[in-house]
Amino acid sequence: MVSRTNKFRGSRYHGRGKKAGRGAGKRGGRGNAGIGKHKVMFRNKYMPGHWGMHGFNRHPGLRKVNVSINVSEVDQMTEGDSINLTEMGYDKLLGKGPITRAINITVSEASAGAVKKVEEAGGTVSTDGEDEFGEWEEE
Repeated sequence: MVSRTNKFRGSRYHGRGKKAGRGAGKRGGRGNAGIGKHKVMFRNKYMPGHWGMHGFNRHPGLRKVNVSINVSEVDQMTEGDSINLTEMGYDKLLGKGPITRAINITVSEASAGAVKKVEEAGGTVSTDGEDEFGEWEEE
């Protein structure tokens, strides 16, 4: 009996057709080959958003990132009746969590909820005078 290889000796493509016997010819290339040419419909259906830019990044000079702290954390970390968060490196006071006692807090910015909670507990919040746009507030 003749082996399969010997059977195809002398035939040009060994029974596979012209491209099937060479590399990844029958499947149109390996991996993402051809997604801009013959596999465009596959890309449109299964890889939406594959090309191009997505989202945006503001210039680093325009970004404003606050180092913030919540009212409940301030309540836990201070023993006295006053604290200066600006000297400790915090920019903004936020109103998450409970506050159990009266504390006088100095900080650059504070949310409305934080100010309300501190004042309801009998304390005060004094801001350093600058609002979020860098302009001076009139008090």
